[in-house]
Amino acid sequence: MQLKMDATSLEAFIAREFPQVAQDFSVDEVGEELVVRMHVDDRHLRPGGTVSGPNMFALADVGIYLAILSRLGPVALAVTTGASIDFMRKPESGRDLVAKVRLLKLGRVLAVGDVLIYSDGQTEPVARASMTYSIPPIRGEAPESGEK
Repeated sequence: MQLKMDATSLEAFIAREFPQVAQDFSVDEVGEELVVRMHVDDRHLRPGGTVSGPNMFALADVGIYLAILSRLGPVALAVTTGASIDFMRKPESGRDLVAKVRLLKLGRVLAVGDVLIYSDGQTEPVARASMTYSIPPIRGEAPESGEK
C-alpha cells in the first residue's frame, strides 16, 4: 500500500477545502488503518448530553473520505454514494470520538470502507458504519464499463 498523503497533508486539505468543519477533526494515524478524531464540543451534543447521530455519521464519512485521499491524493470531487450506520451504545460524555477506518476496496471508480467509532479511551465501539464512494475519473480518462 502506497500512501500519497500523510496526516499533515490530509489536515491541510480539509482546512483548505472544508474550512467550515476542519476544526472538528484531526488525523491521529495514517496507514493500513486510518484513525481520525472528532473534537467533541457542546455543538455536537443532543439533549441528554450525548453526541448526536448526525455528528457520528459525519465522523464516519470524513474518515472514509480521508482514507481514500491518503491513497489517491487530493481528489476533491469523490462523493459518498452509499452509507449505512449502526448506533450501538451511547458515547461517553466529555470525550472525543475516534474513528478507525479500513478501506475494503479501492478501485478506479468505487471505494468501499468500514468504520468503527469509539469514545476516546474506550474498548467497545459506539457505532459502526459502511460507506461506498464514487471516485471521479482522471481528466481525459474514461472509466472502464465493466468495473463497479
